[in-house]
Amino acid sequence: MTTAVPAGTPSQTLETTGQHGIRAHSDGAGAFVPVQTRSERFTSTDVSDFGDVTGREQSWKLTPIDKLGELISGDLDGSAYRVDADPVDGIAVTWADVAGVERGLAGIPEEKASANAWTQTEQVLRIDVTGEDKKRSLVRRSTLGTAPRAAHTVITAAPFSSGLVILDSAGQAKITENVEIVVGAGAQLTVVSVQGWDDDALHLAAHFARIGRDAKLTHVVVSLGGSVVRVNPSTHLAEEGGDIEALGLYFSDAGQHLEQQVYVNHDAPHTRSRVTYKGALQGEGARSVWIGDVLIGQKATATDSYEQNRNLVLTDGTRADSIPNLEIETGDIAGAGHASATGRFDDEQLFYLQARGISEEEARRLVVRGFLTEIVQQIPDSELQERLGAAIEAELAGTSLADEER
Repeated sequence: MTTAVPAGTPSQTLETTGQHGIRAHSDGAGAFVPVQTRSERFTSTDVSDFGDVTGREQSWKLTPIDKLGELISGDLDGSAYRVDADPVDGIAVTWADVAGVERGLAGIPEEKASANAWTQTEQVLRIDVTGEDKKRSLVRRSTLGTAPRAAHTVITAAPFSSGLVILDSAGQAKITENVEIVVGAGAQLTVVSVQGWDDDALHLAAHFARIGRDAKLTHVVVSLGGSVVRVNPSTHLAEEGGDIEALGLYFSDAGQHLEQQVYVNHDAPHTRSRVTYKGALQGEGARSVWIGDVLIGQKATATDSYEQNRNLVLTDGTRADSIPNLEIETGDIAGAGHASATGRFDDEQLFYLQARGISEEEARRLVVRGFLTEIVQQIPDSELQERLGAAIEAELAGTSLADEER
């Protein structure tokens, strides 16, 4: 197995960074303190380098780890599984033995579940995008079953290529996986990850992206189905002119936990990032977690960055955690900011609609659709836009995406 460490990554060991990103004070006689910046977290591709997950770690403290033990540290099936993808000129979808694939170009694990998948993966799904013409590939998996699985996908956009890749997941699943996205110089790539799992599915995913010079990635996370779904995208703007548009849409129902920990690392001059995640929650025990970390490094002069998270609470008994973080290590930036808001329906909006003869139920549906449409409309695929619109309607009606598709 070949593992490549991204250029510029400092050498790390458990001794230098400490377990789970905890290091010893130089004068603390063995005392431990959290790392001081997001980029200092311990990383490793070997699951044995990580200790037991207790729920007190920075990356796990808001996650229901009692449901995820076998995915975090158990035995996993890392073999190939069935994927359905129509042949598309310029987008090749193939399986390859892990020993023949260079992994780690976009990033390496920061937590145990990701490292567990990395260690136990046997076959890698490769998606290679070439050619400057626009094209679309829908890569669908729906027959994973209930056995715990590991997976690894590597998406590579050649320099100056253009394409849309939709990773569409449905059915039963217990899976922890890594997705690497390498965007070459001047390339324009959109990756949409749709989690439309059955209600009892468990899904842990770490997405790593490296964006080259004057390249742009639009990365979209749509989480609608599943019991516990945690998709954590990490983007490295490694070269001048890199651009990331990170979008997220989620709808949490009763007893459902949907989580996203988003990290954008501005590591080169004249880079740009926009992070916009929006979600709705309804039903007793519905839970969402969004943590947004943006780091503007010392070399990232003239950076333009903004992140925001908005949550719409539809019923009592829900909980939305929203934590934006911004670190700036240079005084020469074009702009940087963050915002977070969680609230219920706007009574004035409802009154306005009802005053025009619209029923309260329909008025609520219109407000929710309008709230989430901002994300749906930025997905450059009319077929997927229509499908997600129907899925939102299904959520409002109290049925799941899986039910609708049946």
